[in-house]
Amino acid sequence: MIWFASPWDIPSVKFLEKFDVPCYKIAAAKLTDKELLEEISCIGKPIILSVGMSTEGEIKKAVDLLKDNDLIILHCNSSYPAPDEDLNLNYIKSLMKKYPNHIIGYSGHERGISASLIAVELGAKVVERHITLDRAMWGSDQAASIEFSGLRRLIRDIRKIELWKGNGIKKVTESEEKLKEKLRDKSTL
Repeated sequence: MIWFASPWDIPSVKFLEKFDVPCYKIAAAKLTDKELLEEISCIGKPIILSVGMSTEGEIKKAVDLLKDNDLIILHCNSSYPAPDEDLNLNYIKSLMKKYPNHIIGYSGHERGISASLIAVELGAKVVERHITLDRAMWGSDQAASIEFSGLRRLIRDIRKIELWKGNGIKKVTESEEKLKEKLRDKSTL
């Protein structure tokens, strides 16, 4: 299993380096911590940057500081759980236009998996979700987390998105042929 963490201070970065983590995740709450971002940037490992609770200006400053790293930028709403009307999934497309040299993804804190699927359809290349053993457990993010059954459905459905989209060419499918023969009037246009 590959693991990494979101350090919230420089001593935590130094601690994590003892384990040679493959990348670092910068939590949305730490996006404006210049010293932390500089410390992580100097290591030279890939960075995942969550942009929840951030203005366009704050995001730009963080991306400019981290631009020499392999950078994944995750759109999110940092509420737990995030209200549906606050998800603003189209911002994924905005991030893709603003930062075409970086990977854009989505960190979902909403209930259910549908918004994460839409995020993938909108272009998210990385999806982060919190996982729990039981959504009824005590804790600040349990309601925004998915159980393992939800994780399995999310992975299954993300893998089906390209299949569902098809090739864009209209044709009568093999599965429709028998119905067509049975239901279509024999007269022609």
